[in-house]
Amino acid sequence: MQNSIGKNVVFIPIRGGSKSIPLKNIKLINGRPLVYWSLDAAVGCQEVDKVVVSTDSDKIKKVVQDYNSDKVIIIERSAEVSTDHASTESVMLEFAERYDFENIILVQATSPLLKSGNLSRGIEKFNQEGIDSVLSVVRQKRFIWSESSNLANAVNYDPLARPRRQEFDGFLVENGAFYITSKQRLLDKKCRLSGNIGIVEMPEETFFEIDEPSDWIIVEGLLKNSNKNSTDSTEKLKRIKCLLTDSDGVLTDGGMYYSEHGDEIKKFNTKDGMGFKLLKEAGFITGIITGENIELVRRRAEKMKVDEVYLGIKDKTKILNEICVKYNLKHEEIAYIGDDINDLEVIKIVGFGCTVKDGMQCVKDVAHFITETKGGQGAVREVVELILGQKGHINEV
Repeated sequence: MQNSIGKNVVFIPIRGGSKSIPLKNIKLINGRPLVYWSLDAAVGCQEVDKVVVSTDSDKIKKVVQDYNSDKVIIIERSAEVSTDHASTESVMLEFAERYDFENIILVQATSPLLKSGNLSRGIEKFNQEGIDSVLSVVRQKRFIWSESSNLANAVNYDPLARPRRQEFDGFLVENGAFYITSKQRLLDKKCRLSGNIGIVEMPEETFFEIDEPSDWIIVEGLLKNSNKNSTDSTEKLKRIKCLLTDSDGVLTDGGMYYSEHGDEIKKFNTKDGMGFKLLKEAGFITGIITGENIELVRRRAEKMKVDEVYLGIKDKTKILNEICVKYNLKHEEIAYIGDDINDLEVIKIVGFGCTVKDGMQCVKDVAHFITETKGGQGAVREVVELILGQKGHINEV
């Protein structure tokens, strides 16, 4: 009889015989063993039931045990799947044949920039109807060429109409951070991906995996910067008592839709509505400050029971100061989400200025936080979870 270990299981295979960097998975990077960063992401993901580390090394086993989490279990991998030529699939299959679970999330220890939120989005995508497997990717805006018969050919653009970077969709590349599929599909297809495959896009810097010493230098620098920003953000978030947001491009996708009668229509996301509800229940003040002046936004705000709604506003800093006076707030106690140049000044002076993934670059340059989701796709909810997580309300999300 197989051992039952839960529904969603993260699987981290770690072999002791790495040739490029000996025992690299437990080598210290930014002050911690490499594998700890992936364990942080997996253990911190609420949708994950267990985190399984499969290894053939006693040294690795000891380091993982010292991580000291009840969510983590360590299993032995056989000699047959511990050779230089053994595939990752062979290790996954050995695990699947021995243990009872429903879905497997393969996580690579060599991708320390992975976050719990990335895994949550992956599982959410996997649970969508018609999706059989999921993988993580990054979008790279590079111009690709091939060579044939001593001549170069552009693969993904027209050299006579070279697009600007901001107008170029680029292409999607596996970053190796995680893959999700069901146990049954893994056993049937002998592959980590099969059927209808969904993707989760991660930040471009997560493209780097640690395979060579040069990768180590790059990733350690990114980790140091990320850790610094994380510590700084944690302190800022602890002071937040109020969340304000723009509407168009944040609560909506920024598109302009019209009915057959010429009425303007907006598409809002229910996740954001739940985010406002959770904030209200936790005692936070909420508000919308927008340059738009359409009744549809006011009606949406009323349905979400938002405290303050300001429409048709040109000077958002003036409204911000009025809200501070009304609720006896300081700027550092306010979080704000915007996406365009009319949000810049507010984002600069509040305690936690945020923008969305598809916000203007000038706004991204000054924001404390950039969401992984685009405007209108649950970006506000992402910020809400961040705030509630630091204020001790994470179990409510």
